[in-house]
Amino acid sequence: MLTDLHNHTCLSPCGSLELSPRRLLEAGSARGLQIMALTDHNSSLNCRSFSKLAPKYGIIPVCGMEVTTSEELHVLCLFPFLDASLAFSEYAFKILVPFTNVPEITGDQVYVDEEENIEGEINLFLVNPLDISVDDIGAKAAEYGGIVIPAHVDRPAFSMTSQLGVIINGPWSALECVRIPPGSFGIPLDTLGYPLITSSDAHYPEHVGRRPFELDTTAEELQPGGPGCKIDMEAFKRALYCCPTLHTR
Repeated sequence: MLTDLHNHTCLSPCGSLELSPRRLLEAGSARGLQIMALTDHNSSLNCRSFSKLAPKYGIIPVCGMEVTTSEELHVLCLFPFLDASLAFSEYAFKILVPFTNVPEITGDQVYVDEEENIEGEINLFLVNPLDISVDDIGAKAAEYGGIVIPAHVDRPAFSMTSQLGVIINGPWSALECVRIPPGSFGIPLDTLGYPLITSSDAHYPEHVGRRPFELDTTAEELQPGGPGCKIDMEAFKRALYCCPTLHTR
């Protein structure tokens, strides 16, 4: 199944106001995506409309967010159903470093309904870090039934390698790379045997579907209860572990 696990919407201040959940799904469907995750910065509020709309486009929705840890590195947190993602989102907002967003400078942060009507706006700057370390984010996400994937590990900013210098061991279900094989600052990475995936990190409509990967699974395996039901995260993790793994020691 053609999959993309890293996408933003108009809730992310660095994302386009044009990229509503509806527009994201329209673009994903046009590019043949079958599984999509919505991972706005430190919030899941746009996952409400995203999860409601996705079945109309033949897409399995994965609700989550792109967390910024206290080390200022990005980690994708993905959850089995909407309410779990929203509950984690509430927790994340409580530990977000408080800094008022200035839309004219840093961008708008709005969440919308299925018809793209604005329901509200977040006042705190969502790109700021949470008061939780990379050592603890996996266990905390697991309390809500979630899994964690360090984001764009071969990128020279907000990545595990840019902030820590190396890939570290952790409860990672995969590592997201911009390119496979991954490299950081021109040096091949030791990815410690974790599965490697690519994702679009879409912030604008034209970004959607630019780096998908194939997940070796079926809709029935991921959602045994049928469309709209929660995702079997154990089946999801098993499918990720069948993705290509490169050893670059």
